[in-house]
Amino acid sequence: MIDVQLLRHSPDVLRASQRDRGEAVELIDGAIDLDERRRAAGTRFDDLRAQQKAIGRDVAKAQGDEKARLLATAKTLADEVKAAQEERDVVAAEFRATVLHISNVVNDAAPRGGEDDYRVIEEIGTPRTFDFEPRDHLEIGELLGAIDVERAAKVSGSRFYYLTGIGAQLEFALVNMAMDLAIDAGFIPMVPPVLVKPSAMEGTGFLGQAAENVYRIEQDDLYLVGTAEVPLAAYHSDEILDVASLPLRYAAFSSCFRREAGTYGKDTRGIIRVHQFDKVEMFAFVDPADALAEHERLLTWEKHMLDLLEVPYRVIDVATGDLGASATRKFDCEAWIPTQGKYREVTSASNCTEFQARRLGIRYRKGENTAPVATLNGTLCAIPRTIVAILENHQNADGSVNVPEALRPYLRHRTTLTPL
Repeated sequence: MIDVQLLRHSPDVLRASQRDRGEAVELIDGAIDLDERRRAAGTRFDDLRAQQKAIGRDVAKAQGDEKARLLATAKTLADEVKAAQEERDVVAAEFRATVLHISNVVNDAAPRGGEDDYRVIEEIGTPRTFDFEPRDHLEIGELLGAIDVERAAKVSGSRFYYLTGIGAQLEFALVNMAMDLAIDAGFIPMVPPVLVKPSAMEGTGFLGQAAENVYRIEQDDLYLVGTAEVPLAAYHSDEILDVASLPLRYAAFSSCFRREAGTYGKDTRGIIRVHQFDKVEMFAFVDPADALAEHERLLTWEKHMLDLLEVPYRVIDVATGDLGASATRKFDCEAWIPTQGKYREVTSASNCTEFQARRLGIRYRKGENTAPVATLNGTLCAIPRTIVAILENHQNADGSVNVPEALRPYLRHRTTLTPL
């Protein structure tokens, strides 16, 4: 949620941010009007309630006709108080609903524009030159007995997959490697629930622009999460944290579920864009003054994971029109996919400043004061896309795949994955 003080005193900042995101600027004017009405309704209710209390004291001391008159006035005033309270609550609800549709203020350093207007920060590693025709990850996965999408389609439909044999072992290896790296970096390991209440989804900003990609269990009014960011962010909801406990860092393994609405015809082959996948997600609660530095740290840990997997990749600064509602700035790491001849996103790191914390009621205490914390999230390892990058970049002409050295201890010291 945006800072109400920013709405009152610097609305042009919010208007510019909405414009840069390609979102509705008129929301700001609507929110300003509702804020003024909300404050006026609150003041009217407080004044009437004060009069009601004063008359109540007078009634207790009055006698005869004076008491009857005061009782009649008190009855009328009670009706006015009730009406004022209802008006205050209705306008407050309208204000909150409007403000919840306003996205976080974009960082000044983020590139302006849409999906294709990102800025390349750096490229790490050199895309491999093959002396044979490289196979795509699905063909390699089938040769290795690692990926089965045909039976998954029979069981669940399109955009699902089985990891079988060495494919399943590869997932477990990547998860264990990522968790070891996270624990060594000071993260607390977590396995969170993947079904959450609407308040958790709304609090993290996933019931706005991202709602079309969310699976909802209507009978139970629960949502399947598209990322462990949701249950991790909500873990400390409605709590006050001691500043001495910050930063709090969690690394979670979870399954993730996405409807992939609006992607008809895109990435239909293989396991790049699927409805269900597993990943290891990092999440941090920090003092807002440390948020920028923490964002860089998350990116550094993501890069370290990819460096160990010996995959060529690049880091991009995502443009404002392609940011999620909660993020003020986002860095993506994109691995080189040889058979596509382009880089594809495998991890991301987002700085959400105090936006989610305001919605979730997460504050920290510093001395006598409390204030919203800052929250940040970053993907340490998205399993299927990481598997895609490993299979395609480390393949050999005979269909075998070389195992990156850092991953070997997690795969029973295999150096090569061989076709069946």
